Amino acid sequence: QVQLVESGGGLVQAGGSLRLSCAAPESIFRINGMGWYRQAPGKRRELVAGITRGGGTNYADSVKGRFFISKDNAANTVYLQMNTLKPEDTAVYYCSTVPPIAWGQGTQVTVSS
Repeated sequence: QVQLVESGGGLVQAGGSLRLSCAAPESIFRINGMGWYRQAPGKRRELVAGITRGGGTNYADSVKGRFFISKDNAANTVYLQMNTLKPEDTAVYYCSTVPPIAWGQGTQVTVSS
């Protein structure tokens, strides 16, 4: 069973920043691209940022220029730096492979206006 552990969520005012972390098993971290997904109430889960094995990144248009994905290969950890947060960024954030093979418990991000 794949274990993914997300952390770093919280309540922040609009315009603020948060940094999410995700610890992944080495077995999947090394051979897959990784991504951060989010699911807002009543909406489908969506991929917001991805990073390839080689370090290439891509972002959903809604977060481009505000969110930045990175990884630490030695620590098998993926990060999501979220800046200039907006109320519409409120969601549960998950990390997984791209495409996803398993889900962790997620971490709640709430942005107040």
